[in-house]
Amino acid sequence: MCTRADAGLVVYLFANEVPEIEDEVVRIVAVAREANPPSRYVGPRTKIAVDTLDRDVDPVGACIGARGSRIQVVVNELRGEKIDVIRWSPDPATYIANALSPARVDEVRLMDPESRQTHVLVAEDQLSLAIGKEGQNVRLAARLTGWKIDIKDKAKYDFAGEDAKFAAVRTKYQSEESEEDDLEYEEEFEDENQEELEEEDSFDNNDDE
Repeated sequence: MCTRADAGLVVYLFANEVPEIEDEVVRIVAVAREANPPSRYVGPRTKIAVDTLDRDVDPVGACIGARGSRIQVVVNELRGEKIDVIRWSPDPATYIANALSPARVDEVRLMDPESRQTHVLVAEDQLSLAIGKEGQNVRLAARLTGWKIDIKDKAKYDFAGEDAKFAAVRTKYQSEESEEDDLEYEEEFEDENQEELEEEDSFDNNDDE
């Protein structure tokens, strides 16, 4: 059983309303939900990522339905909660851009894939839409995709400066990793020497007997 605040409830409602989900033609890949927003000035909202292996099926359209008929049933059941249905993609940049809907994204820069940090560049008139009221849109997009998303004004973005900053961070991280590896190797070497000494002592004692 799931409560009304659970993301699982959204999945259940869509599965009941969308035959393509029930038939496993369309699959729900991820759900990010804020049923109880941290501020009373922001309403509940959900982002849901869908996909299909059938080229003849539009997974987003299947969930929305003709003239929004299917999604409206789900919205009504959730008492007017806002729902964004977006297309999942195996390409992180495309997925992140889709997740920030309804904002229009100009460019997604995967600054550090290892720590999953990205800069998303948008036009000035898209900044507030991408971030959302009290940060809700970008917050849900980050949960949906699993990436740390930093929204930037494309017109003011310093490409060279940001690249240099992340390059320095990566160099420092790699240096620290290398030092840790060296330390682990030294500890293993000391342990092996200690074991060899103990074995030698054991042999010596046996010989004395």
